[in-house]
Amino acid sequence: QVQLVESGGGLVQAGDSLRLSCAHSGYRFSNYVMGWFRQAPGQDREFVSAISRTGSIAKYADSVKGRFIVSRDNTKNTAFLQMNNLKPEDTAVYYCAADFAPTTAVHITQGEYDYWGQGTQVTVST
Repeated sequence: QVQLVESGGGLVQAGDSLRLSCAHSGYRFSNYVMGWFRQAPGQDREFVSAISRTGSIAKYADSVKGRFIVSRDNTKNTAFLQMNNLKPEDTAVYYCAADFAPTTAVHITQGEYDYWGQGTQVTVST
């Protein structure tokens, strides 16, 4: 069974940076596509970013492109989301997700992911 644990959330001011981590345990981390999603109060959960098994392919939502960077360290079984120039509209609970997938796959829809973390709160004040 795969388990995912997010960390790194917090309260920051607009323009600040945060780095989220997602620790993966269970089966071989390098076999899994990793994704990041977020859910703001009263809104549906939405795609933020995803990264392929080797880290060679990454995708981003338009709203975060140029500000967020997704990465992974397969030797440490951890995925990261570096969030720069944060805006109040980035306030949400951030979730990481994992899916056992082919090497070049990068999933952007929630239904493609089998495993989810518990989420970490990110709050950006003005």
